[in-house]
Amino acid sequence: MQADHALTQAAAPAAQSAPVILRTIELTKQYGARLAVKHLNLEIKHGEIVGFLGPNGAGKTTTIRMILGLIAPTGGRVEIFGRDLASERDFLLPHVGALVEMPALYQHLTGCENLRAMGAVLGGVSRQRIEEVLELVGLQARQRDRVRTYSLGMKQRLGLAIALLNDPDLLILDEPANGLDPAGIVEMRDLLQRLANEGKTVFLSSHFLGEVQQICSRVIFLNAGQLVANKTVAELTRGQGEYVVELEQSQEALDLLKKQPWGAQARLDDDGRLLTSAPGDSGRELYAFLAQAGFPPESLAPATQNLEEVFFSLINNHEGDKAQ
Repeated sequence: MQADHALTQAAAPAAQSAPVILRTIELTKQYGARLAVKHLNLEIKHGEIVGFLGPNGAGKTTTIRMILGLIAPTGGRVEIFGRDLASERDFLLPHVGALVEMPALYQHLTGCENLRAMGAVLGGVSRQRIEEVLELVGLQARQRDRVRTYSLGMKQRLGLAIALLNDPDLLILDEPANGLDPAGIVEMRDLLQRLANEGKTVFLSSHFLGEVQQICSRVIFLNAGQLVANKTVAELTRGQGEYVVELEQSQEALDLLKKQPWGAQARLDDDGRLLTSAPGDSGRELYAFLAQAGFPPESLAPATQNLEEVFFSLINNHEGDKAQ
């Protein structure tokens, strides 16, 4: 849409980095004595798929509701396409698609009729666009069935179709895979990746950490309303600079490594592979050291963690810091 292009251009900085599509500045929400969200500063750039993670009660949905103008912040502000949400809400939100928790649907209407009704609220959506979004979410074959006959996963997909009706530049999704079966989750992943490839920006909250790890370029962790981490998935899962080494005589090699100042934390995993730091943090130097000592590695690669391990580590560390 021409208006969307103008918004993106207006948000683009002079630098060649991608424009910031969504920004929160000191965003805060307080309920009585409880701070649900505390001075949150976020930047989401054009074309990113960013995961928004945290335990139940961390403040994720509260943050999303403030970003969408559904609740007012106690402090701070939200910018979308470089414009202030509070003063330009009516102009900005038609360019944002959202699926927050369970979508509100007319159970007695068909899927297609729901889309037509929501299209009317948006000021009119063409039949062609309705057909496009039905195909995108895989509901073409069931579009004439009443929504009361839909499964939870189908209702979730219809909610996503509603979010896509206005062809938004920014898509904000709260648990978009809720109720989907494994095949539906894979389809959702492929759809979101396709949308990002088309230049759309996706900000999603999810409990499916394996899917977040596969699809998101960056992950933001929230706990007790506070920002805990904001890093790329590669940075988070790197494994703290350790290496996984497969070799014969792993126990003998382990005994040698533990005598080195850089290898004191070396250990064997459940499969008998060595996990160890490296001299100079260099895998090449580790390989050379082991080979010269008579333990040539069969394979050597940087150790990685899955996002679930990282999630619990970050949350536990944050809880420990608060307790001190």
